[in-house]
Amino acid sequence: MRTFISIGLLILASIVLGGCGQDPATDLATAAATPKSYVTSEKCATCHLERYDAWKTTLHSKMLQDPKKNPAVILANLDPERIRKELAAIPKLKVPADQLPIPKEEDVVYVVGSQWKQRYMIRNADKKLVLAPIQYNTETDRWVNYNEDKWSTNLWIVQCGGCHATGVNIEKDSFSEPSVGCEACHGPGSQHVAVSPQNLLAKRATIINPAKLTPAQGTEICGSCHIRGKSTMAPKADWPVGYTPGASLTRYFTPTSFAAGNENRHYPNEQSRDHHQQYQDWKLSLHAKEGVSCTSCHDVHETSSIGLTRLQTKFPGSQSCAPCHTVINNNRAHSIHSFANCVGCHMPRIVKSAESGDMHSHTFKAILPQETVRDPRVANSCTACHQHAKEDPAALQLRYDQLAPLPKPQGKAIDTVSLPSP
Repeated sequence: MRTFISIGLLILASIVLGGCGQDPATDLATAAATPKSYVTSEKCATCHLERYDAWKTTLHSKMLQDPKKNPAVILANLDPERIRKELAAIPKLKVPADQLPIPKEEDVVYVVGSQWKQRYMIRNADKKLVLAPIQYNTETDRWVNYNEDKWSTNLWIVQCGGCHATGVNIEKDSFSEPSVGCEACHGPGSQHVAVSPQNLLAKRATIINPAKLTPAQGTEICGSCHIRGKSTMAPKADWPVGYTPGASLTRYFTPTSFAAGNENRHYPNEQSRDHHQQYQDWKLSLHAKEGVSCTSCHDVHETSSIGLTRLQTKFPGSQSCAPCHTVINNNRAHSIHSFANCVGCHMPRIVKSAESGDMHSHTFKAILPQETVRDPRVANSCTACHQHAKEDPAALQLRYDQLAPLPKPQGKAIDTVSLPSP
């Protein structure tokens, strides 16, 4: 009886493993003879179902959604009267609200975003994909303008495509998969799928595993989209055209900065004031110097913690800091605030996605009010908190200096001791 069970299990295993490769006889040399191409996350699910299911719960999988397949992905009614009324209340619109087109639901090809805000992808007169000139802010239930003066000429695939979809090809005006799929972080998977799973070492060699890259290389994968600047390969593109996981991001992208003139996206101290710039913030941090990477705090498709927090962190809030920062000195601000809210000061809400202050800084630096006193254009951690939002930075800094001085050294200098001559 045991023999029959063993044979049955072997047959079942061979069927399952065979399903992971298009041809069980394919070896690495044969697979490598064909250039890598994208196969979509659905194909990855054949072997990596648990990871696929975890990824499906993330915002990455929901970056670009098709309302034709699921009408519920449109978060708010596209009511022209309400939308134009709210747009008209916004000062300095570049195009009058009554002249802006409001798309009908049946015209929306994809929706972009779902948590902080949502934009609506439609086709322009040339049948190219563009983003409609309206944006719905989810937390405040508010409609605002979006590129209202150039929406019809800002081609989505050039401006945003590579970070909203996977396998984007600007020249062919195409992509392999909507949203940020498996191959956005692991690279094109055709060779990986083709190699027989029995040839495990060869199969591994056909795909990028970010966990096996150096922290800097692995973080560049995240950084390829959580960054702002210009492509070096396609000057009009705002994403790193041609970059694939494991390559050097520097060769494909030039980040923006305050020093380079982008004062709307950065504070004078180069910290971010706008969204999807977390990588640039991280580069300014001690975390970057010490090898603490994005995945030290965030999970991408780990089944143990996905869904636990809104931001896909391994632990909620400041509990993410505790595994590494086990000892905290009870001085300076720590002697004032004793409620263990690390992120409140070290990751202040000074970044805007939809509304001002709805995202955290990622430099992991507590910014004292004195920075704002020196330059009023710089945000600080204290006034980013609702309790101190309306207080004068100079007064806050004075109170800080009074409440949080470092203790004076105790004892006295040791007298010089003369040693006897030998």
